[in-house]
Amino acid sequence: MDVIYGLIPGMLFLGLATVAVLFWAARTGQFEDLDGDGRRILMDEDEIDPPAPPAAGADPAKLEKSHADL
Repeated sequence: MDVIYGLIPGMLFLGLATVAVLFWAARTGQFEDLDGDGRRILMDEDEIDPPAPPAAGADPAKLEKSHADL
């Protein structure tokens, strides 16, 4: 019976800490984009970040060589 005197305050503390963490997570935007990571996995990299156009005056032979290295 003496164990209950320690368990009840302990469970109240853990419960309040859990509620505080959930409120903190909701306030900081942790639950804003739940589907974004799942969709990002299915996308091609080309759709996410298209390559930048070559700079003016760039040598086309060097560009082809750099793409062949990939």
